[in-house]
Amino acid sequence: MNDLKDKTLFITGATRGIGHAIGLRAARDGANIVIAAKTVEPHPKLPGTIYTAAKEMEKAGGNTFAVKMDVRNENEIVDAMMKSAATFGGIDILVNNASAISLTDTSSTPMKRFDLMHQINVRGTFAATRAALPYLKKAENPHILTLAPPLNMNSRWFENHVAYTMAKYGMSMCVLGHSAEFRKEGIAVNGLWPKTLIATAALKLIPGVDPETGRTAEIMADAAHAILTKNSKICTGNFFIDEDVLVSEGITDFEKFRINANKLLTPDLFLD
Repeated sequence: MNDLKDKTLFITGATRGIGHAIGLRAARDGANIVIAAKTVEPHPKLPGTIYTAAKEMEKAGGNTFAVKMDVRNENEIVDAMMKSAATFGGIDILVNNASAISLTDTSSTPMKRFDLMHQINVRGTFAATRAALPYLKKAENPHILTLAPPLNMNSRWFENHVAYTMAKYGMSMCVLGHSAEFRKEGIAVNGLWPKTLIATAALKLIPGVDPETGRTAEIMADAAHAILTKNSKICTGNFFIDEDVLVSEGITDFEKFRINANKLLTPDLFLD
């Protein structure tokens, strides 16, 4: 399969950032994109709503369904999946993109923030995967792609932000477990993580991080596209790194993805 034409992608948190870029890339193929997120009114600090994202993806050549959904609410997830399948005749791909971040140490992480990260990252990924299963089992080449890092137990990735690492690795454990669990169903489950920082709007809100030392979200979108067009019965159980995926596709020039060619790239978290 060379493209995603007529495939239906259900993307959590696709209003901005990496999820938005993955949706746009699929839209260029003529895919159906479900923009499942909770932003319906403009956010004071973050760009995009489910409706502005839908317009951009339709302009790029896709068909869209914008649905208000909080990934922390199981009933809303189930309802959004049902409506999406009714709109497009099924769901072929689930992209678990929605995630919350707080790079704070234990004393600086209120339990409210701890709970938020675990509800969105771990519980949201599990709940969306569970709700998508009935539809993916009927799909021709079903994929689940989760934006999660390889499981790296080096203590350096825990000591400064243990709550976030636990929440993010929870998503990674979903990849590990679900890839084995759903292999017999022919459903591919893979993780994708960037080699360098990705300059998203959310990244700009993190103190001490320079987005100009990162790359654009398009590198993740291109890598996701390469993964999602592979045979689901063969390509599963991987923790992919964006740059490595594109190198395997014969791409070696990554300059177009750089925000500022005059600054050194900053490696992303969890990669030694």
